[in-house]
Amino acid sequence: MAAGVTRLIAVGVDLDRSATAVSLAHAYEEVWAGVGHHPLEASEPNPVAMRDLAGDEMVVVIGEIGLDFEHVGGPHRDLQIERLNQMFSIATDLGLPVSIHNRGAASEVLAAIHAHPGIRGVMHYFALDWDWAQRFLEAGFYVSFAGLITRPSRESLREVVRHCPADRLLLETDSPYGNAQKRMNVPNRPAYLVDTAELVAELRGIGMEQLADQERANAIALFQKMK
Repeated sequence: MAAGVTRLIAVGVDLDRSATAVSLAHAYEEVWAGVGHHPLEASEPNPVAMRDLAGDEMVVVIGEIGLDFEHVGGPHRDLQIERLNQMFSIATDLGLPVSIHNRGAASEVLAAIHAHPGIRGVMHYFALDWDWAQRFLEAGFYVSFAGLITRPSRESLREVVRHCPADRLLLETDSPYGNAQKRMNVPNRPAYLVDTAELVAELRGIGMEQLADQERANAIALFQKMK
């Protein structure tokens, strides 16, 4: 709270940790929950149990879900796509947005989005160039940025920050990962969102207060229960 972070989403990556996220959301008024199954999770998701859990009043997103074709030893691509479609169906049934993890699978993620008319959500921890950003924006998605934009080698990603429509831009920490360059090798915290926010404000030529107002409006527009 002292850092100005007044609301956050505890995101699940399997059924057990999604249940923990929901419990945290009920325990702390600043916390909301995500129910999801990460693409690299070895366990088989339970769509029925996940749908039941996602119906909780404190759940604002289906996530973290997605595709990861870069990690060696992860579930087979076809299985990941099958699971992603299951999660998309839950989101569509419940009218919830999705938070998508993507590594090396942008074309397949976009194809899955197009296969589920009406699906909405955010490309979590965005790390691609402006061409790909435009494709996801055209599909109706938001684009979320973390401390990765502070890395000296990520000028193309900073260009995405400059060009992203104001009403589609979100910020995140991806705690305990996603640190800003100045906090490398230490666990990330939600309070460190300000590190990313400061650079985003600078890149877009606006003040922190204006950025905070826009981010609050964007988060409420996507994660509608957070009003």
